[in-house]
Amino acid sequence: MSATTQATSIDRRQALVDDPMAQFARMVEIRDLEERVNVLFASGAIHGTTHLCLGQEALAVGLASVLRPTDVVTATYRGHGMALALGMSPESVLGEIMGKAEGSTGGVGGSMHLCDMSVGLLPTFAIVGGGLPVAAGAALTFQTRGEDGVGVAVVGDGAANIGAFHEALNLASVWRLPAVFVIDNNSYAEYSRINLTTPMEDLHLRASAYGMPGVKVDGMDVDAVIAAASDAVARARSGGGPTLIEAKTYRFAGHSRADAATYRPQEEVDEWRKRDPLIVTRRSIIAKGLADDAALDALDERVRADVAGIVARVQELPGPAMAAMFGHVWHDSPSVG
Repeated sequence: MSATTQATSIDRRQALVDDPMAQFARMVEIRDLEERVNVLFASGAIHGTTHLCLGQEALAVGLASVLRPTDVVTATYRGHGMALALGMSPESVLGEIMGKAEGSTGGVGGSMHLCDMSVGLLPTFAIVGGGLPVAAGAALTFQTRGEDGVGVAVVGDGAANIGAFHEALNLASVWRLPAVFVIDNNSYAEYSRINLTTPMEDLHLRASAYGMPGVKVDGMDVDAVIAAASDAVARARSGGGPTLIEAKTYRFAGHSRADAATYRPQEEVDEWRKRDPLIVTRRSIIAKGLADDAALDALDERVRADVAGIVARVQELPGPAMAAMFGHVWHDSPSVG
């Protein structure tokens, strides 16, 4: 990554801090790009599969608004929104999704493997819960080095039932690691509703078993996410140990592009649509007197026009050379002794 690209990514992150208009714009950007990815996938322009975060934009933007570029984040295969929120450019994200050489990992990772360490995003994980111990390891690194960085793991509700969840939280608490564990609880682990797989729907209550605070937050409200994340990050950064945040969200799309989500009651979808993060944020901005509907409509239109132009440009970019699959496979370290 060039120094200019790295600076741009960091600037995109910093733009979110204490700026509701910038936060709204980033949420619109995430929403519009995801909707266009859906169309591109259906047209055959995206290979493999892809997982959309439609409806979960407030969680990504809220977290990014309180983290530093020097903090480390692990996210899931549904990580496009997190990547954009943290500061990765739409060109870099879409380029990787479409397998272009200018994508964030050179087009060889694809939709599920985005990465940009200039903004602290480790490669997103296709394995459910795979980022939990990695974030704990990053937190241990910060602690060992005497640095004030924070390791953050963002996972879905299904990950709360796997061994790595319990192991990571247990060790983080024992060692008082500067970590924040975030459950993006959208009530469906892939295709299964939470009541069919888990004996409780309020997953933040599991924090008490590991001696750490457990916080439940409205994940459709960016202000609520910022408040909860600010407290958790400050606690971790000051040596107070880890926190478990459960954000109640809802993804408006199915698990993957092969999933029409016909198993979800339409009444349930309709109720959550009323809590669309873009609607909630728009109302909040207007209530604060920061802008009116006309100004927000104009901002929405500008962002979507920018995304449309980016999509057109990325579609014309070349893919990686065949030899790219052999890059970054191993690292030769200097011999010791």
